[in-house]
Amino acid sequence: MAYDEHLGDRIRQFLQTKKIFFIDKKMMGGLVFMVNGKMCCGIHIDKKYGDSLLMAKIGPEAYESEIKKEVCLPMDFTGRPMKGYIFIIPEGFDRDSDLEYWIDKALSFNSSIK
Repeated sequence: MAYDEHLGDRIRQFLQTKKIFFIDKKMMGGLVFMVNGKMCCGIHIDKKYGDSLLMAKIGPEAYESEIKKEVCLPMDFTGRPMKGYIFIIPEGFDRDSDLEYWIDKALSFNSSIK
């Protein structure tokens, strides 16, 4: 199963509209968007969930409040969630305004780290 290419196009379009320089890379069957040389957001195929998930690197502080939302899952590959990273199920990014919310969160954290 390939990642959701339509979602990839939506993310690209949003970043281009905001005039954000990015590089997208295929990784582990998914797609990652790098901003300022750092992982910012991406798409992951989750075998347990059975669909493409949006991944956002939002930082540990935002994680604490956002993970409580029904559309969020911890980013967990090894049995231990990765701090500051979150998965969002499709219901959480179906609308453009919702996708923009998550990408803005990731961009905000991205710009705060060196």
